[in-house]
Amino acid sequence: MSDDLIAVARIVKVRGLRGEVAADLLTDFPERFAHLDEVIGIAPDQSSRSLQIEEHWFHGQRIVFKFRGYDSVEIARELSGYEVAVPSDERVELPPEQFYEWQLADCRVETAAGDEIGVVRDVMRTGAVEILVIVNDAGREFLVPMVADICVEIDVAAKLIRIDPPAGLLEL
Repeated sequence: MSDDLIAVARIVKVRGLRGEVAADLLTDFPERFAHLDEVIGIAPDQSSRSLQIEEHWFHGQRIVFKFRGYDSVEIARELSGYEVAVPSDERVELPPEQFYEWQLADCRVETAAGDEIGVVRDVMRTGAVEILVIVNDAGREFLVPMVADICVEIDVAAKLIRIDPPAGLLEL
């Protein structure tokens, strides 16, 4: 996905007979959909298309969309697997010292002493705590919990994370 887009939902299936689709939320701000008339659909092959929202509602932990022009199950089925995105300049502004997980991608990671560890490839959600997936130049993977005692500095503008790992964490 382009750096100027932010995924806010992922369409998982068709729902209903009028071409509605159900999507998993990828945003901490579901209220944002109340003000959206149009989103960008990103296909698995990374092609994109504009989608006009006719209706939306929440069903359990998912959001259901009815997009203009998608009026049957057969037509809506092609949207399965699409990510629903908005331009990055429409993101919800966060308070200072907070950041989005996607901003951590490609951040360099080093110890508080300045030793290079690698680059953030992903953030895993475990339910209890997020885990940074860091990969070094040799391809070795490190899993580092995102807790204040370990991640002592996160500077998304500089794309740098400093960690103070407990003994043995980087040897696992």
